[in-house]
Amino acid sequence: MVATSDYIDFLREQFAPLGPIATRRMFGKTGVFIDGAMLGMVAENTLYFRVDADNRSAFAEAKSHPPLSYVKRGVSIDLAFWRAPDRLFDDPEEFAGWARLALAAAQRVATRRNRMPRGGYAKDIA
Repeated sequence: MVATSDYIDFLREQFAPLGPIATRRMFGKTGVFIDGAMLGMVAENTLYFRVDADNRSAFAEAKSHPPLSYVKRGVSIDLAFWRAPDRLFDDPEEFAGWARLALAAAQRVATRRNRMPRGGYAKDIA
């Protein structure tokens, strides 16, 4: 389920220290973007932050909830988005810290994707 307009307005306030967010419906969910990088996803009015190898340890608390996932051919596929702990919404500074880590991960993902040629294979780097 995509995010409600009220929840998007709430997220705009939460993310304000990082800059304006853009949202886009994606796969029945809502992507959250800053400067073109998708740092979060919303499913059923629940925020999930982008996770990668560099921020995984900082987001260890979020691992207590299942990651965002979808089902393909009867198999659940986990995505690289972990649920934001509810307590973050009561602490704007900590929320901004997590959001910055998620944005950095999103930017790393975008950089890697931009390096890949058509066909999906990474270039050989000497």
